Amino acid sequence: MKVYKFGGASVKDAEGVKNVALVLETQGFEKCLVVVSAMGKTTNALEKVVEYYFKKQDYQAEIELIKKNHIDIAKGLFSEGHAVFGEITLFFDDIDSFLRRNKSPNYNFVYDQVVSCGEMISSKILSEYLNDIQFFNHWLDARDYIKTDASYREGIVNWQETEQNISKLDKINCYVTQGFIGSESNNFTVTLGREGSDYTAAIFAYCLNADEMTIWKDVPGVMTGDPRKFENVELLSFISYEEAIEMAYYGASVIHPKTLQPLKQKNIPFFVKSFVEPKKPGTKVGNSEENELIESYILKENQTLLNVETRDFSFIAEDHMSLIFALLAKYKIKVSLMQNSAISLALCLEDKFGTANDFNEELQQSFITQMTKNVSLFTVRNAELDQLDQFYKDKKVLLEQISKKTFQMVTL
Repeated sequence: MKVYKFGGASVKDAEGVKNVALVLETQGFEKCLVVVSAMGKTTNALEKVVEYYFKKQDYQAEIELIKKNHIDIAKGLFSEGHAVFGEITLFFDDIDSFLRRNKSPNYNFVYDQVVSCGEMISSKILSEYLNDIQFFNHWLDARDYIKTDASYREGIVNWQETEQNISKLDKINCYVTQGFIGSESNNFTVTLGREGSDYTAAIFAYCLNADEMTIWKDVPGVMTGDPRKFENVELLSFISYEEAIEMAYYGASVIHPKTLQPLKQKNIPFFVKSFVEPKKPGTKVGNSEENELIESYILKENQTLLNVETRDFSFIAEDHMSLIFALLAKYKIKVSLMQNSAISLALCLEDKFGTANDFNEELQQSFITQMTKNVSLFTVRNAELDQLDQFYKDKKVLLEQISKKTFQMVTL
């Protein structure tokens, strides 16, 4: 089988959905599983619903706006009276009903039950449209197949149970399912982390022993830099799993960090291609000595820089490090860069869950800290180390680090 993943930009409107069908036609719509994200900016809009719900603001008006957008998209794809309109209405009624009945104060739990509906609706619309134009497929609820623990918003996959479920699928059929979501033992929805649809595709590819997996983006493939942020970038036609993992870890948005390991374990070739120009080769990621070690640029924004010192100016020792990292785990904060000296530790942090202030407050019980928010982490992979001066222009550098051929700086 082949696994294809389409992101929100590819299905943002009716023309986008039609284009997905054209892309699938170029690939041959047989023995494949299609993973689709929520349409356009739906996830952001549903996050707003959750925010308004907890602030006791008019979240229902927001639900109606999102519903209207999906109905409008469907009108460009289906004839009046098609069953899909009832399906769309039902999904949004479910959101409203859940929020009216909910008694849980757990923000992350409520978030997952609401925000996951974006993928449910988009996958239903795409599946129905493909069936209407004779691309016959079965719609799957990914929550019946991908099982996780109860770590809401960052679910950890139960691989044994998930593989048992997915391996039962008949590999001669075609399927359409959702990215980003699974379910825990009580069948409540658990999301796999923001932008987790790539990971979903990798999970299905791994469990199906797929021949290959392709992610369809609005860029030609993996570039030497985000073309929206950097000039004169070029396409990387082939990179190794290891290089792709490094790039994803440092913040390359074209690949989700968790995607690569399942594919690497079974040596499943992974392609990143453009849904605008589907016949072009894009980027291949796999096991090879042909890895292109070209200088590449990654900018990770909205980071937090935290400097930590001991109160008595003693060394930052193992017991201090143990305490700091235990608190990082407690508050679910990811370290993007770390640098330590004898008496201080600098951490560049990604605050996905908005817990950095609480983390800092607890840390201050034992340490002196200084926090700087809204910094950026700039990474150069395969850097030409004798030409680093160019990267300092017009930047206020707070921290820098060089390891092998990777150069990083934290800037304001």
